[in-house]
Amino acid sequence: MTLIGIIWILVQVLIGYNLVLPVCIYVLSFFKNSNTPVEASVEGDYGIIVTAYEQVTNIPAVVESLLRLNHSNYIVYIVADKCDVSSLIFNDDRVVVLRPENTLASNTRSHFYAINNFRRPHDRLTIIDSDNLVHPEYLNELDRYFYKGYIAVQGIREAKNLNTTYACLDAARDIYYHFYDGKLLFKVGSSATLAGSGMAFTTALYRDCLEHLDIIGAGFDKVLQSQIVGRDVRIAFTDRAKVYDEKTTHSDQLVNQRSRWINTWFKYFKFGFTMLGKGITTPSWNQFLFGLILLRPPLFIFLLLSLVFMFINIFISITAAFIWMLAFAIFIAGFYLALARSETDARIYRSLINIPKFIFFQVISLINARTANKRSVATKHTYTSSVDPITKSDES
Repeated sequence: MTLIGIIWILVQVLIGYNLVLPVCIYVLSFFKNSNTPVEASVEGDYGIIVTAYEQVTNIPAVVESLLRLNHSNYIVYIVADKCDVSSLIFNDDRVVVLRPENTLASNTRSHFYAINNFRRPHDRLTIIDSDNLVHPEYLNELDRYFYKGYIAVQGIREAKNLNTTYACLDAARDIYYHFYDGKLLFKVGSSATLAGSGMAFTTALYRDCLEHLDIIGAGFDKVLQSQIVGRDVRIAFTDRAKVYDEKTTHSDQLVNQRSRWINTWFKYFKFGFTMLGKGITTPSWNQFLFGLILLRPPLFIFLLLSLVFMFINIFISITAAFIWMLAFAIFIAGFYLALARSETDARIYRSLINIPKFIFFQVISLINARTANKRSVATKHTYTSSVDPITKSDES
């Protein structure tokens, strides 16, 4: 076989394994013990950090949901960066509104602004986005994992809205990642990937990982998870600590958001090589498997590349083309498995026919990825609803 032939096969393997890895992890999960936590006998002391940039429209709803937590040991810190805070008036000692004098334009800068203004030295912190709502048992579920000894926990982000096709497809993507990169990855002995919000850490760990870094633009969660797993600390996952997250509703919102995410992957995927190296030399199963996940391109990229390789092989090797078809079949089965094993709304299933359109806009996002952070710093939230996603009741 020629050198070009070897390289051709190697490139296909590096892309193709992403199609079958999730199902491999699923099969492996049957041979691993459950990570069921114990009941926590004491409540942790939480600093709940809510970051807002330019927009505070959803802050009252976020605060209302946080004040309904069935927990007695927390303070909410709202960091209103470049915001008009005149409307943020809360008659509750558990809510602190912070308005930085200078624009921060950075998630981690906002987080440390809150940490440096903590009313008391909270032993734990949790990060909530300005468009999130939380389930009343959110902190209690986190407590169970901290009590078991974990110092980093990722909860689940469920859809707050399914009002458009884009929102439904966005939710389908999240379900897929939460199932494989969260629940199963943790179950087989590695770490859950971080999702940007709905996550909690000991304050000491967060400071140790990020206080010496100044992270600009999107992707602080990518840096944070690499710092944590790089210390061979496992990030736990619980699908019972629920955060309700706003899904993209319009194509322009989708393009801006995905442009930032794609830019982030290209910027930080190199961490995967470092993690793989540590996993092999240590050795550490946690780091090795997590490294494989970090190297995986965004979903639509490896799907499109796989289609290209399969088409080319129709003219080169029917056997190879058949292998690609089989890999696609395994991926599709794995995707539906994730939806079937999760609480998936019927609207999400109906939206799947529009996946090609969803991928098209992500290709547009890829084209704009290089200038993503110049186009937008944060997602503009446009969705409002009188329906509480926690109780499913109309609040009007």
